[in-house]
Amino acid sequence: MFEPAISVRNLAKSFKKRSGFLRRTARSEVALKSISFQVNEGETYGLLGPNGSGKSTLIRILSTLLTPDQGEVRVLGHVVPDDDAKIRLQIGRVSADAAFYKKLSARENLVYSGLLYGFSRRAAEQKALATLDRLGMESRRFADPLEEMSRGMQQKLSIARALLPNPPLLLLDEPTTGLDPKSRREVFSFLEDLKREEGTTIFLTTHDMTEAERLCDRIGFLVRGQLVAEGKLQDLKKIARTESLEDAFIAFAGQTIDDEPQSAVVS
Repeated sequence: MFEPAISVRNLAKSFKKRSGFLRRTARSEVALKSISFQVNEGETYGLLGPNGSGKSTLIRILSTLLTPDQGEVRVLGHVVPDDDAKIRLQIGRVSADAAFYKKLSARENLVYSGLLYGFSRRAAEQKALATLDRLGMESRRFADPLEEMSRGMQQKLSIARALLPNPPLLLLDEPTTGLDPKSRREVFSFLEDLKREEGTTIFLTTHDMTEAERLCDRIGFLVRGQLVAEGKLQDLKKIARTESLEDAFIAFAGQTIDDEPQSAVVS
C-alpha cells in the first residue's frame, strides 16, 4: 500500500502567551488551524507564506520538536509523537538560525555531528568536505572558527550537517536565508541534484517566490495558520487566472507575501 513520506490531517497548534505587569494574564495564540496535506516520496513540497504564518511551527512539529494539540501527523510511516525517536533517525533538518559551537571550526563541528551519527572521524570529514565542495565552499575555510564565518557560510554548514546521515527526508526551514545570489544558486543546484541522484524527499518552507518556483513539485500557501491552497505551480496560476506565482498567492491569500500577519499567529 502506498505510504506518503509526510501525512498531516487536521493538525492544530496553539501557544499560551502571558502578558501584563506580573505576566498573570494568559491568552491563547493560534499557530496552525486544522491543516491537512501530504507529501509523496521523492517529491519536493514547498510551503509558501509570510513571516508569522505558522511555517516554522509546522516544521518543528514534523521534526518532533513540538507536539501537536490535535490531528494526526505521520512522517515516513511513523506517528508523531509516539515514534519521535524513529523519526529523528531518518530526517535531516535545516533552520534559518542553525545552532553551532561557534568557537569550534567548521571541521570540528561537522566531525562532532558525524560521530554522533556513528561515523568514524575520517568518514565524517570526507563526507562533509564533499558536500561543502558541491555547495561552493572553499576547503581552506574548513579550519576557520564558525564565529568568523558569514551567516551564509554557516547556513551551508547547516545543510552539510543535515545531510551527513543521508536521510530519506530533508526538512528545510528558510534554507537560503542570509545567502548571496551566487550561493543561493549553488544551493538550488545542489538540492536539485540531491533529489535526482538520491530520491530524497524535500519539505521546504520559504517566502521566496523564485525559490519555490525553481525547486518545488507542488506548493502550498499558508496564511494566518491556514492552508488556503495547494497544488502544482501551473495549476495554482491557472485557477487564480494569473501569470505569476506572486499574483496567485495574492489571489488565494488576500495579501502579499510581505504583509504583516493580521491575526494572532506565531511563526
